[in-house]
Amino acid sequence: MKSSNHKITALIITYNEMGYVENCLKSVDFADEIIVVDSFSTDGTYEYLQNHPKVKVLQHPFKNFTLQKSFALEQASNDWILFLDADEVVPEPLRDEIIETIKSDESHVAYWFYRQFMFRDQPLRFSGWQTDKNYRLFRKSKAKFSDKKIVHETLEVIGSSGILKAKLIHYCYKNYEDYKAKMLKYGRLKAKEDFFKERTFNYIFYIIKPFWKFFNHYILRLGFLDGKKGRIICYLNALGVFERYSELKKLETKNEIAYYLLMP
Repeated sequence: MKSSNHKITALIITYNEMGYVENCLKSVDFADEIIVVDSFSTDGTYEYLQNHPKVKVLQHPFKNFTLQKSFALEQASNDWILFLDADEVVPEPLRDEIIETIKSDESHVAYWFYRQFMFRDQPLRFSGWQTDKNYRLFRKSKAKFSDKKIVHETLEVIGSSGILKAKLIHYCYKNYEDYKAKMLKYGRLKAKEDFFKERTFNYIFYIIKPFWKFFNHYILRLGFLDGKKGRIICYLNALGVFERYSELKKLETKNEIAYYLLMP
């Protein structure tokens, strides 16, 4: 019988993830508990999850990534957490490494995963992603999501961290419109984060930051070696930065209008 200290809960948040979540769930079928928090999908994701024999699914309104992931974390019964995005897949070498790591009772309380980014079914080897890593495995009792970020959420860990050798596979690019919508959404959420932190719109950043994002990822981080795939990814990532500053300007304008309307 597996010790309670060695049991693991897999957590996933979803919104319209059909075509992705099926493979994600197959890859975590070794988990003792699988919980998915869905933000009212309209493409059949929720119905699919309801009928999945190993999944406990809940619906919860989406406000931002940090709040949604924090809510999911509260639902877990086990201390060891494997937190994945719906478009991520745990390959067999990583699966084995996760199981052995938890059994070994090492002193680390959290682990970084490197990720292999995929453009449809083809690997992206450069384009700024070659050194990307995220916390994906950690002890619930030793970690929480920072309330200082609402996108690209940050895990605050009490204790030491390690890095697993095998890579997580991230199917980040389904098609042009899907990835574009994702980058624009991230940009708008990042603008809200800036606004709440009282960062002001700056025309220099509005012009320079998107250009720098593209130049950094396409030239300095060797995105051109990914060919057309790299050009598309680097452009859309830069578009997300452009949207961030466009949205920040809109938020400031709305705030100014509201202020003047409320003046006596």
